Amino acid sequence: MPRRGLEHVLLRDRVVVITALFLVIAACWIYIFAGAGMGVPALDMTSLSMALGWADQKEMGDMSSGMVSAMTSMATPAVWTLGYAILMFFMWWVMMLAMMLPSAAPMILLHAMVARKTRQRTGENVGLLSTAAFSLGYILIWGLFSVSAVSLQWAFEWLGILSPSMMNATNALFASAILIFAGVYQLTPVKRACLKHCQGPLQFLTQHWRSGTSGAFKMGLHHGAYCIGCCWGLMGVLFFGGIMNLYWIIGLAFVVLLEKVMPIGPRQSTITGGLLLIWGVVFAYTALV
Repeated sequence: MPRRGLEHVLLRDRVVVITALFLVIAACWIYIFAGAGMGVPALDMTSLSMALGWADQKEMGDMSSGMVSAMTSMATPAVWTLGYAILMFFMWWVMMLAMMLPSAAPMILLHAMVARKTRQRTGENVGLLSTAAFSLGYILIWGLFSVSAVSLQWAFEWLGILSPSMMNATNALFASAILIFAGVYQLTPVKRACLKHCQGPLQFLTQHWRSGTSGAFKMGLHHGAYCIGCCWGLMGVLFFGGIMNLYWIIGLAFVVLLEKVMPIGPRQSTITGGLLLIWGVVFAYTALV
């Protein structure tokens, strides 16, 4: 009976994978909205004027004061202790998973289907465990990205160009540089090549299939690296309007999803890049005039 129950589950691997993905994505978004462990709901760190770079000093001061007073149980945001660095790491990591897993779902589901057919055809010991290893590799590669993001956050705060409390750009030229960089990267051949990979899950699995659980794990790392290459420029925009600003978190997640699942993804990428580039140039001009 236990064996029959296991086989029953394996035959419904699509339902299992979809349910697992939904639960993980939902948990990540709940964690973000709850404030990612910072003791302050994300809504309190969200402002449209700040997201657009229009927040004045009074508004920034009011929001920052509210945050600091609500975070008395932990280290002051300006003090980078080991505990605070770990907290920031998990904030970035969970946020990346919330934003990226929806767009990675087609690849993960296709891997589960191919693994099932391979098991049925060859008897090879692959299946849900293989797909779990593939997903783990994908998740861990975004963990490595999060380490880099936290390092940049610390460096920008140390230079005084990123707010320690609201985590947004405080220098107009730095803010414009972020937008220009993200816009230019959207137009590069590297971006187009990585996006083409992310839009072709069947082609990726055909060309890079590896047997066994360890092979699936390596495939997940490989796919995750392409996803980072596709999206890291856009993720940098979080430093512009606030790392925990929901306008940017939700907006970028939606942009990434459309880029990867819609046929017009490459054209959308070009349009997004052009808009960010123009915005950055105008932002720099207004700051200098």
